[in-house]
Amino acid sequence: MKIDAIILRELHMPLVRPFETSFGATRNRRVLLAEVQSEGLTGWGECTAGERPFFSSESTDTAWVTLLQELGPMLAAASPEHGGECPRIFRRVRGNRMAKAALENAIWDLEAQREGMPLWQLIGGVRTTIPCGVSLGIQPSIPELLAIIATELAAGYQRIKLKCKPGWDLDVFEQVRNRWPEILLSCDANSAYRLSDTDHLLCFDAFHLLMIEQPLWHDDFYYHSMLQKRLETPICLDESIHNRRDVLAATEMGSCRIINIKLGRVGGFSEAIAVHNAALERGIPVWCGGMLETGIGRSHNIALSSLENFSLPGDVSASARYWAEDLIDPPVTVTSAGEIALTAAAGRGYEVRTGLVERLTVRKETVRSFDQA
Repeated sequence: MKIDAIILRELHMPLVRPFETSFGATRNRRVLLAEVQSEGLTGWGECTAGERPFFSSESTDTAWVTLLQELGPMLAAASPEHGGECPRIFRRVRGNRMAKAALENAIWDLEAQREGMPLWQLIGGVRTTIPCGVSLGIQPSIPELLAIIATELAAGYQRIKLKCKPGWDLDVFEQVRNRWPEILLSCDANSAYRLSDTDHLLCFDAFHLLMIEQPLWHDDFYYHSMLQKRLETPICLDESIHNRRDVLAATEMGSCRIINIKLGRVGGFSEAIAVHNAALERGIPVWCGGMLETGIGRSHNIALSSLENFSLPGDVSASARYWAEDLIDPPVTVTSAGEIALTAAAGRGYEVRTGLVERLTVRKETVRSFDQA
C-alpha cells in the first residue's frame, strides 16, 4: 500500500477519575495518535507511552520525536502490504516499542479495511465476545475502594484487579474478601516489592487471588522464578515480557504461570501474536492489559483479545469508566454479563470522531512519503 501521509497528533484528555498505582496518580492523559492515510483509506493507531518514563523507558515526548524523525519517514518510504512487515521496516530503531506499535497497528487497521474484514478476523481471532475485568487504582481509603468495587460488580465485570504496594495490600485484600469471598480477584504491584519482601508476599496466598502481577523488578525473570517456587498464587508477568523470546525464557525458568499482553509494550500486533502463540504452545494463559487508552487503542485491544488463548478477563472495559467523551463512535460498552461483543465492521470496528479529535489536538505534524516531500 502506498502511504500518502502520516499525521501525528497530541491530545489532552482528563480522566473521569484519577488512576493511582505504585508509580503515582494520573489525572490527565497526553494522548499521542497516529493517523496513516493510504489510497483513500485511513488507519489509526495510539501510542500508549505515559507522560513520564515510569512504566517503560518511553514517554509521550520521546515517542513523538522518534515517530516524527525516524519511524514515520521509514514507514512512509516503505509501502508495506501487510502489518507484519513493520518490524522489518523499523528494525534499525532499537526499543521504542510503544512508538512502533502506534504505526504498526494503524497499518493492520488499514489492511483490514482494504480486505473488507474486521481487524480481529484478520489477525486470526476466534472469539466473538471477550470477557472483561476492571483495574482499580489505589484509593484514598478502603471504604471508597469497596464502594467502587460494588459499582463495578453491579455493572457485570467478571474480574476485579487491585493495584497494590507496601502499605496498601493485606488489609485491603482482607476487607475485600470478607465482603466478596467468591469474586475473581487479582492484584498488580507494578514492581513495588523486592525479594526481601517474600515472607510478606507469601501472605497473599491466604486471599485466593487469581494472580499477583509483576511483584518484583520490571526487567526480571530470575528472582520472579525464585518467588514463584514459594508462592501458591500464580505470578503474572507484564513489564518483563517484550517479545516471544521473553516468553520462552520466563516459562523455561518457571518465572510465571500467566502473562499479560499489552500491544504497546511488545511493539504492536506482530509481536503480540507471537507472544500469544508462544504462551499457547506452553499452556500459559494470557490476558490483555490496559494503558488508559482512548477508544482507538481500546478497539485494538478488543481485536487482540479475540485470539484463542485470551482465556482470562482482561482490562478492556467500557469507555465511560475513563472518558466523559471517547474518541470513537459508538463508545465501548460492556454487557451486564461482563462481555464486549466483537463487531463485523471492517477494520478496527469503531468510527473515529475526527471532529472531536481535531478539537482536542494541541500539537500536530505531518510526515509525507519522500516523493511528496
